[in-house]
Amino acid sequence: MVGPRFLAVALAAAVVVALAGPAGARERATDPFAAAAARYDVPRDVLLSLGWMLSRLDQRAVGRAGECGVMQLSADIRREAAALTGRSTAELCATAADNVAGAAGVLRAHADRAGLRAADRADVNLWYESVARFAGKVDASIARLYADTVFDQLAAGLDTVPARAVAPVRGRLADVPGWGSAGPRSPDHEPATWSPAHDDNFRDADREKSHPIDFVVIHVTQGSYAGTLAWFKNPASEVSAHYTFRSSDGAVTQSVREKDIGWHAGNRDYNARSIGIEHEGFIDNPAWFTDRMYRASAALTRTLTEKYGIPRTRANIVAHREVPGADHTDPGKHWNWTYYLQLVKGATGIGKGTVKAPTGTLTVRKGAGSDRAKVGTLPDGAKVTIWCQATGTAESGPVGRTKVWNRIGQDRWISNAYVNTGHPGFIAGVPKC
Repeated sequence: MVGPRFLAVALAAAVVVALAGPAGARERATDPFAAAAARYDVPRDVLLSLGWMLSRLDQRAVGRAGECGVMQLSADIRREAAALTGRSTAELCATAADNVAGAAGVLRAHADRAGLRAADRADVNLWYESVARFAGKVDASIARLYADTVFDQLAAGLDTVPARAVAPVRGRLADVPGWGSAGPRSPDHEPATWSPAHDDNFRDADREKSHPIDFVVIHVTQGSYAGTLAWFKNPASEVSAHYTFRSSDGAVTQSVREKDIGWHAGNRDYNARSIGIEHEGFIDNPAWFTDRMYRASAALTRTLTEKYGIPRTRANIVAHREVPGADHTDPGKHWNWTYYLQLVKGATGIGKGTVKAPTGTLTVRKGAGSDRAKVGTLPDGAKVTIWCQATGTAESGPVGRTKVWNRIGQDRWISNAYVNTGHPGFIAGVPKC
C-alpha cells in the first residue's frame, strides 16, 4: 500500500524536526532523528518512517503493553537498547532524543548481525530485514506487514522525507505473501484479511445459537496495526478483537470469527454478546482517526447491524469505556461519534465532489460544546454546522491539496481547499479550521 503523502506532526513541545536537507551539527541539535542517524549510521529517513508508523511521531504515546515514546520501545527492546546506548531503560522513555537513539542502536545491531557494511548502510533498501526484526518475536506474515508499512511510507514521503522509489531487499521474507494480496480472506466480511488470533485468546462458540449478538464495541488499539495483530497472536496477551482497521487507508483484518467470543470488552457478558472492532491509533492523538478508517469501519458496523438485528443507536454501538466494569477509556474524546453513527445509518452524499454550496454568504460563529464546531446561518435562516477535522483524506480543491475536511450539515463533506476561495459557487465566509 502506498498511502497519501502525510504531514509530519510535532514530536513534543520541546522537539523541533529539522527541515529537509543535509543533517549538519545545527540540525542534529534540534532533530533527534538526525542525531541518532549520525551516531549509529542508520538512515534518518528509515527512522522517521518507522516512528511515523509506530506513533505518528508522538513522544507522549504509551502502548498497550507499556511501549513508550516516538519509537514505541517495548520492554525487551529497552533492555537491549540500554546495553547498546548506555542509557537507562527509564531514560529511553523520557525524551524523544533518547527514545530515537535507543531504536537506532537496536536497528544498527540488527544490521550488523545481518552483515551490512558501511557502504551497505547508506542504501535504505538494505535495511528492510532489520526493520522487520524490530517488530520483535512475530510470525513472518506480521513481520512483512510491519516492514512493508515502513517502506510504503518511505515511498509516499513525509513532511521532511521526500517521496522516493523503493525496492526493498526482503531476504528471508521475500517469499511471504504481501498482506492482503495473496493471503486468506475473511470468512465473514469479504474486504477483510484473515489472520486468526491465538487459540488461547478467544473462545469457540456458536453464536447466535448460544448467545445473541446485540452490541458492537468500539476500541482504539493503543498501538500500530501490525503490532495489534501480533498482540492477538501472542498467547500471553489473553486478548483479541474480531476486527482491526488501519488508519491510513481503512484496510481491515479479522482475527476472530463472528460466531466466536473475542476477549476485548473486559466483561464476560458483553464479550459473549458483542463484536469487538479495533481502530489503529492512540486515544490522545486525533491524527489517527482518518475519514477512510471511519468510513470502512462504519460500513462493517452497518453490515453487522443488518446481519444480527442490532439497533443503530448509541445504546448498542458502544465505546469500550462504556462497558460495565471497563478499566479502559477508548476510543477517547477525539472519536467523532456523530459522524460515525451517521455513516452507520447510511448518510449519503459523503466525499469528494458531492457538496453544493449555498448561495450567498455563510455567517459562522463558534459552536457550543466543541472548539472544532462552528454553527452558521444561511441567508434563508437555515442552520448548518461546520465540523472541522484536522486530519482526513487528502483531496484537491480549487486552491490546492489539503487533508483538512469541513463537514457541512449531516451528510456532506468537503476539502478545506474549497472554502474561502472567493470563487463563485463556493462557500464564502467559512473560517478555515
